Amino acid sequence: MERMEESRSYSNLSHTSEVKVPVLQRETSVVEKEFGSIRERFDEEMRKMEDEMNRLRSDILEGNKRLESSFKESRSTTTRTTSSKSNFGDGMGGLEPGGEYRTELKQWMDNLDSPLVSNHQDISGHDGKCLRLRFDVSEYRPEEISVKTVDSKLKVHAKHEEKGEGKSVYREYNREFLLPKGTDPELIKSTLSKDGILTVEAPLPAIEPSEHRIPISNF
Repeated sequence: MERMEESRSYSNLSHTSEVKVPVLQRETSVVEKEFGSIRERFDEEMRKMEDEMNRLRSDILEGNKRLESSFKESRSTTTRTTSSKSNFGDGMGGLEPGGEYRTELKQWMDNLDSPLVSNHQDISGHDGKCLRLRFDVSEYRPEEISVKTVDSKLKVHAKHEEKGEGKSVYREYNREFLLPKGTDPELIKSTLSKDGILTVEAPLPAIEPSEHRIPISNF
């Protein structure tokens, strides 16, 4: 029996929610179109991407911790402010729920620097950033490949089983990547080229600081 299993983990988070990401098949070839049909160039680029994914994983993990701390502090401050308003009237200067967290999130996203993160424009015409990852699943058929998110993790899985006379083959592919806090799994897109290269694009949250509108009275 021939068995080849490849598995790497970039995060360790608990499982609570799961969203499946549809895989759209393309008739274009990534190796041919972007690397002049030179497989060695593509393989080298994939090795660089693996290294960058590991580096970026550490940045995202640290950023998620900082954002979580900011979110808890914002909620705590909002609770105290709400309590003060109920006892002393509305007053001025109260913190809008989540205001500090949104500001912290925007600043962190603006400073996120990686070859895997590029500028993009959503369907509404708003500029933002997008995380773009690639996975070589050329040894698997399209129906053997699945992409999903579990909490803040992107998970790519593929499995191939083949049995014949006196021989059986088993291959399994697993990748996990920690996504930045606030990433909407419903906006993640994945495409599979005809040469088996899976591209996953995840728009990053672009949250503006909260705004307070002051009504203008006419006298």
